[in-house]
Amino acid sequence: MTFRKYLVLASVTIFAAVGDSFLSHGMKQVGEISSGDFKDLLLAVVNPWVALGILFLLGFFVAYLTALSWADLTYVLPASSLGYVLLALIAKYFLHEQITLWRWLGILLISAGVGFVTQGPALTHHHPACSEAEADRELVGSRSHT
Repeated sequence: MTFRKYLVLASVTIFAAVGDSFLSHGMKQVGEISSGDFKDLLLAVVNPWVALGILFLLGFFVAYLTALSWADLTYVLPASSLGYVLLALIAKYFLHEQITLWRWLGILLISAGVGFVTQGPALTHHHPACSEAEADRELVGSRSHT
């Protein structure tokens, strides 16, 4: 994998963790809202921390789409889950949240799982004789059995 691809995965991780943290900080300032009340939602979105969170999550989405363009979902999603560690650190030291031992252990297990996932290929290579149309038929067939 190239340095640029590692940079994209790091961007996915960082943008998601920082964006979620900004959203959390902003929503604590806004207070409880109802999803059915458009006025409350609009007031939440114009909070500077919420707006910054949305911008960072848009950056996450762009980086995520970029990563999915060259790697399998089963590679990208676990690889970006290292953001849970970053998110926990941000929540503890910047949002001053209490993180229990059980949560730290869960984060440790997630991080260990990432190590297993990254040992495999980033992209599934199909047999060259398998055409795109055949792959589409297999995908549709597998969906109808679920």
